[in-house]
Amino acid sequence: MFEIFDNELNNLETIFDQVKANSLDFLENLADRPTSITDLSIPATELANEGPGALGGLDLFKRHYEKLMVASPGPRYWGFVTGGATPAAIAGDWLTAVYDQNTQSTQGDGDVSAIIEKEAIRLLCQLLHLPEDFDGGFVTGATMSNFTGLGVARQWAGARAGRDISREGVAGDIVIMAATPHSSVIKSLSMLGLGSANIVRIQTPEGREAIDLADFEQQLEAHKGRPVIVNCSAGTVNTVDFDDIKAIIALKNKYHFWLHIDAAFGGFVACLPSHRHLLEGWEHADSITIDCHKWMNVPYDSAVSLVRKEHNKLQISTFQNSNAPYLGDTSDNFSYLNFLPENSRRFRALPAWFSLTAYGRNGFEWIVRNSIERAQEFGSYIESSENFALVAPVRLNVVCFRLKKDIEKMPAFLKELNRRGKVFMTPTLLSGQSAVRAAFVNYRTGKEDIAIAVREMEEVFHSL
Repeated sequence: MFEIFDNELNNLETIFDQVKANSLDFLENLADRPTSITDLSIPATELANEGPGALGGLDLFKRHYEKLMVASPGPRYWGFVTGGATPAAIAGDWLTAVYDQNTQSTQGDGDVSAIIEKEAIRLLCQLLHLPEDFDGGFVTGATMSNFTGLGVARQWAGARAGRDISREGVAGDIVIMAATPHSSVIKSLSMLGLGSANIVRIQTPEGREAIDLADFEQQLEAHKGRPVIVNCSAGTVNTVDFDDIKAIIALKNKYHFWLHIDAAFGGFVACLPSHRHLLEGWEHADSITIDCHKWMNVPYDSAVSLVRKEHNKLQISTFQNSNAPYLGDTSDNFSYLNFLPENSRRFRALPAWFSLTAYGRNGFEWIVRNSIERAQEFGSYIESSENFALVAPVRLNVVCFRLKKDIEKMPAFLKELNRRGKVFMTPTLLSGQSAVRAAFVNYRTGKEDIAIAVREMEEVFHSL
């Protein structure tokens, strides 16, 4: 055996003790790490003939790169919709690398990892009060989850027109409707050959990002007789607005379209009895996107695609890997190989299974409730401030705001706020207005973090 490999296999404990120490140092000091770093200059290196081994590589990483890692899993990283990673999720992710399974079949020569994935999906559906009418699997993120659901929808639309799109390609008039689709939905339509520009845009009520039901029905009437795919938002990224799913389901029963619900992070409000009404009727959707590395607080990359079991044949015809005889008959041996886009699949269900098992319903209810409370607290500060103003109601866990005066200074304000490295937020546009957006999903975020952010904002404002 190559000498370094032989040496390291005999010294695994020493290596992983050092990795553990490095990990603990990062996690235990996460709240004090910068949320952004402006100088990312790193030394160029050449590939060595004689490598230094795992510990040598770790030392090199610590000296040159570790200090440049931002606190994106920390309590004041409010940009995008970025969750953290709970201890149970980290444990599951560590073991995912150790076991290194290519998670595929639940039968025959499969392995237990696919069975655990099925179990994680079952537990997640229980957490979100969804019935056992859905099959699901783990993908890399909301983009691939939306891609999966819309991919099966494309196959459904083709079948209604007498075509097998996965074999024959996209042709004919497939209608896609949405009001405020996430960018990942638009990207998915591009990758699916449906065209990112070919969305029939539904109007939204004044001050909302949700589907205007009257305009929606008019569009359905106008496109009657053609296969229609509807993208519904269960939590828009700017204002966490929800489409009226119950009313849309009533129209679905009348017009028979495919309903895809993008509930990437908003779906987790199903945990709370006080907010479950926002998702009333979502159990009748055809496909649903859930993003676990957001509000579930598991490490990247982790999302779930849920598709109704009645569409299993459509899903398999969309993703089957039929050109490799050694992979077996898709009809008598369930495999994620024929169910989701990837052929090679990381055992990414394990961190989610660990989390669901470790924290149960009450743990996730607390995470969601805490995020909503922190957003409300931050929103109350903005509302009472002489310097800042809300640009949308704080509906759930996202706060959008701007400067009350001198709006042209918004880019400079946000650049300086982020440069200081105590809190991180992102820019956005809302109704054509420039705004700052803060998203609360991290289980570590507490009242003290709101106080730090407020202090930073006031200091930056008065420095402009």
